[in-house]
Amino acid sequence: MKCPLTATQIADEYFIENRHRLLDIAAFLDRLERSAGSEDSSQDFRVRAFRDAIGTLLDGRGDRARRIQMVFSDPTLEPRAALDRKAAYGAFHADQEAK
Repeated sequence: MKCPLTATQIADEYFIENRHRLLDIAAFLDRLERSAGSEDSSQDFRVRAFRDAIGTLLDGRGDRARRIQMVFSDPTLEPRAALDRKAAYGAFHADQEAK
């Protein structure tokens, strides 16, 4: 489905807010790299998912929003017997399968 707005209209309306989002993401990545134990950040499942999502964002293919959502989503089909915590992780953690 085509968007009824032109590219210029979209840029006029949404450029500044999305520029802000990119700067926020850059700051997050900078903080990760400067953190104590930053060499371990690539081992965190959330950071790996975040970097995979950035790769999806930049791959030049369409349907990015759906594909990025799938990067963070739980691919399992079977319901869990019980939840181990009340807070969400925000990304699928494969190790949680074994719990």
